[in-house]
Amino acid sequence: MMKVAEKDVAYVAGLANLELTQEEQAGMVRDLNSILQYVDRLNELDTSNVEPMAQVSDRYGVDGSKPGTERFSYASREDIPEGLRKSLPREEALANAPDSDGVFFKVPKVIER
Repeated sequence: MMKVAEKDVAYVAGLANLELTQEEQAGMVRDLNSILQYVDRLNELDTSNVEPMAQVSDRYGVDGSKPGTERFSYASREDIPEGLRKSLPREEALANAPDSDGVFFKVPKVIER
């Protein structure tokens, strides 16, 4: 089984620009190793007779061959080209912005590396 070490958590935290305490780092190591251990348990299952799936749920559309999928038909919408879709006018979108240049929101720089 693959194991996550504290150096792995520290490396990823650095990439994400997160400052973790020793306790948080130890908790992440424990939680990530627990997840990997569970995935190893799942890998022990015999899935040779399980049909491959593109989606884990029928939530994203109606499949006429499967009864009950119409309950998720609300998740579908018309495919409307962007130029024809009504959007919020730029002036209205920027109206409550603390700072803008009239075209874009202006925000302070938050990444210092």
